[in-house]
Amino acid sequence: MASLTRKFLEALGIEEKVQDQIIERHNEVLSDIKSERDKYKADAEGKDEIQKQLDELKKKQSEKDGEPSELEKVKKDLADKTAEYEKYKADIEAKETKAKKETAFRKLLKDAGISEKRIDIVVKASPNEIESIAFDKEGNIKDSDKLTASVKETWADFVVTQQQGGAQVQNPPAGNGGDTPKPSRAAELFKQHAAEMYGNKTTKED
Repeated sequence: MASLTRKFLEALGIEEKVQDQIIERHNEVLSDIKSERDKYKADAEGKDEIQKQLDELKKKQSEKDGEPSELEKVKKDLADKTAEYEKYKADIEAKETKAKKETAFRKLLKDAGISEKRIDIVVKASPNEIESIAFDKEGNIKDSDKLTASVKETWADFVVTQQQGGAQVQNPPAGNGGDTPKPSRAAELFKQHAAEMYGNKTTKED
């Protein structure tokens, strides 16, 4: 699997601060994958020895009456090892795909104007959106325009705009004639996140 480099991230237009976050997250995922790979690789290497035992038993059984129960036991061990190894490969592929989708989704959120301080919250609350991501032959997100529009609508409270002075400010809530506004999904998710992080302490949104 190709490594994630700063050169690649720079080519995508990702600033240095965000590059560090992406690379750190990517390295954590790779570390977990490598640990599991080493574990299952050691188990998978035992398949050769089991196959050798199976071949020897088959040879003995062809020369004289053998013990069918012993042969069946070895066959089962081999089948179990094979199934376990196939599951390991499928799990690794799934984790690699998930990491790739999450990295792409984070970039899309940043390009859509989502505040960097809120990206982790949006990612945590968007497992279905991340899972549904598909890539074209160039490795870009298919229908990225539709996904971007959906993100901007769903997480409008987290979108930042560039004012004349250069300062980034979060979009203020629309006026509603004095009526109490219904909390947006973004506001509710932020409140939930704050409660998980700080308990019942009052948290001031940036």
